[in-house]
Amino acid sequence: MSRLQPARGTSDLLPAAMAAHRKVIETARDASAHYGFQEMATPIFEFSEVFSRPLGDSSDVVTKETYNFTDRGGETLTLRPENTAGVVRAMISNGLTQSLPLKYFYAGPMFRYERPQKGRMRQFHQIGIEYLGAFEPLADAEIIACGARVLADLGVLDRCVLHVNSLGDAKCRLSYRGALVAFLTQHRADLSEDSKVRLGVNPLRILDSKDLRDREILRGAPRLQDHLNDPSKAHFAAVIEALDAAGIKCQLDPLLVRGLDYYCHTAFEFITDALGAQGTVLGGGRYDGLSEMLGGPAIAGVGWAAGVERLAMLVGVGDLAVPQIAMVAAEPLAKVAAFRVAEDLRSAGLSVDIPVSGNMGKKMKKIDRAGVRFAGIIGGSEIDKGTVQLRDLREGNQEELAQSRLASAIITRLNRG
Repeated sequence: MSRLQPARGTSDLLPAAMAAHRKVIETARDASAHYGFQEMATPIFEFSEVFSRPLGDSSDVVTKETYNFTDRGGETLTLRPENTAGVVRAMISNGLTQSLPLKYFYAGPMFRYERPQKGRMRQFHQIGIEYLGAFEPLADAEIIACGARVLADLGVLDRCVLHVNSLGDAKCRLSYRGALVAFLTQHRADLSEDSKVRLGVNPLRILDSKDLRDREILRGAPRLQDHLNDPSKAHFAAVIEALDAAGIKCQLDPLLVRGLDYYCHTAFEFITDALGAQGTVLGGGRYDGLSEMLGGPAIAGVGWAAGVERLAMLVGVGDLAVPQIAMVAAEPLAKVAAFRVAEDLRSAGLSVDIPVSGNMGKKMKKIDRAGVRFAGIIGGSEIDKGTVQLRDLREGNQEELAQSRLASAIITRLNRG
């Protein structure tokens, strides 16, 4: 029987869950379109180097979490663990580096082999936006504002707090990295095992540790803000000024990092505690070095991604689509006539169900329970006259209409509310 269950870390999206997912994705798509972002999609799998180059062969994602496989042609491929690298790869391989700036929205499944938990699956779904070719601080602010608008349109912004930080430029991070390593080396014996490994590979990721011992040690760690140079300070100040002008409240978080080398300047996360433990529902930052890591020219980039599952949990169950009318055959000989009328109504833009089991009474009860507004009833008498009995289940009235007038009559009533 175990083989008849979804694989661990995956789940079926049945209609109620799918409705919630669809609400998140469609809301994000509409909101991002107001900022000029156009929808695109990358392949679900890429050559492994698309992720191993920018993420690093020693990163947790590449060493522990990616799904890698070799295809029949001997190519090493990886199911995408995130989509930013794929979007930048698409810009380079499609020759779009001369068409900047580019603004993209995407939605789709990602894959990471990690311990499944609430709101985090091995196959999960993300929405995201990427703004390529704009170095200006206002691009950072626009990205953040778009994220805030998505959350607001979903009705969950008031349950989230925007955390922001500056990672500075490469010179700033190099200076800070030295100071951080020197400090953490003094406390190495007390660090978690993961942080001991990261100390020699990617020490900035330790700032994001959730281990309580690490968090206590980090209280006394040097701050990146103390290592920012004047251009980095000016960039961050301009971002904060723009957010302030737009009325977007934020909180400085000195421990907020994006630990990979291509991240720089602005980093941000919208964090909520409405799902139990505090967690990020939408986060991103500036990644000006990513294009070069993938073999392209130096091109600025900034973007964010959000987990659809977590947002769907915040939003709640989505509204299931309910047919506007059900065509009911009052007797067996009317089934084909009911089917034909249903097709005519669908051609007119209406959603129609055709109950196929049970007697007339059971069919009507099922229609009523489902919340269908109208029932079109057709029997032998109606077939002879070319009519349909239209019953308004909400208003409780019924009238006989010519089949040719049925669609317009339903649309008129629906428009009246």
